[in-house]
Amino acid sequence: MPSLKEFRNRIASVKSTQKITKAMQMVAAAKLKRAQSQAEAARPYASRMARVIANLAAAVKGDDAPALLRGTGKDQVHLLVVMTSERGLCGGFNTQIVRAAREKIVELQAAGKTVKILAVGKKGRDQLKRLYGDKIVRYIDLSSHRNIGADAAALVGDAILELYASGAFDVATLFFSRFKSVISQLPTALQLIPAKAPEGVSPPDLKGATYEYEPNEGDILEALLPRYLNGQILQALLENQAGFYGAQMSAMDNATRNAGDLIRKLTLRYNRQRQANITKELIEIISGAEAL
Repeated sequence: MPSLKEFRNRIASVKSTQKITKAMQMVAAAKLKRAQSQAEAARPYASRMARVIANLAAAVKGDDAPALLRGTGKDQVHLLVVMTSERGLCGGFNTQIVRAAREKIVELQAAGKTVKILAVGKKGRDQLKRLYGDKIVRYIDLSSHRNIGADAAALVGDAILELYASGAFDVATLFFSRFKSVISQLPTALQLIPAKAPEGVSPPDLKGATYEYEPNEGDILEALLPRYLNGQILQALLENQAGFYGAQMSAMDNATRNAGDLIRKLTLRYNRQRQANITKELIEIISGAEAL
């Protein structure tokens, strides 16, 4: 049985941990509000951009289509862009994204495809390199970017375009977590190259009108597709950031409550042990007095 001093030390230690988790919960809650606003504000732009691309792509076929739209014509080498956070203490947030990527890797390998991985975020890289370290062709560290913005998206986008230009892959798929609520983040797979509009996005209804483009649709797509790629990456980064803070706030709230439960249990055991020691001392005193 631990001594009373050991009980006191452990209770003090758990109280210190509880203060840390409570502070982290409050910081995550404060940052979540801003991150959620950014993610929600970026969604209308991404949606409208996808509709424009869908409208232009419908008028361009075959060899006239830009390289990012038509692809290489092959489906052998797949690049998985796995986007996770740089930090932990966020429950299963990163694990869910990595699990979705692993399932895709298993599916592609079973079909005889070649898989390459571009890891964005340290936590995803660390989890994937245990089984697929030889498939990680590049790692992008965004820990120096305090505020996620266009520069971070361009860094990832340039790396993907550089690999595509060198013929390193045929199809690129992005894995990230779409923010739904504080307690719900949805792991999502989004095809980047060949570019296509997300599911559920249809070209705008022109109501019978005919548009003439100057320059032609192919030239416009050639200029828009890299921006569309960076826009998708930026949207994913913002969704990931909001999801991370939501998951961290939830995880730290659970940790704070668990610490409180542990403190109550330890305090109860401490009081019982203290009472037992007092009872034992009283018995010894009474027994000594009766012996005299």
